[in-house]
Amino acid sequence: MKTYPLLGALYSLVKEFHAAIFSKKPEKLDTWIESAKKHDVPELQSFVEGISKDLAAIKNGIIYPYNNGLAEESVNKIKVIKRIMYGRNSFELLKAKVLFHELFHGEFN
Repeated sequence: MKTYPLLGALYSLVKEFHAAIFSKKPEKLDTWIESAKKHDVPELQSFVEGISKDLAAIKNGIIYPYNNGLAEESVNKIKVIKRIMYGRNSFELLKAKVLFHELFHGEFN
């Protein structure tokens, strides 16, 4: 840590961010953002900017126990299958692959 003091500070910020997200207290995120803004790391500043743009949604994610992960998972699977098939097949085949994947996934999980 003596050789790379910034690395230690960034590691602490990551741990604090994790604690803030899982604390169920959205005000801890505000504190984390203020401490993160003090560091002159472009990637960190970009991350903080992104969080600040959608702060209300992130705070709701901290407060409430439910999310839209299941819907996002299904949409992501469909997009992956669509990208793999791009320009080669019809909508009917895409539909069949998606339904087959759901059937196959359901049996083993």
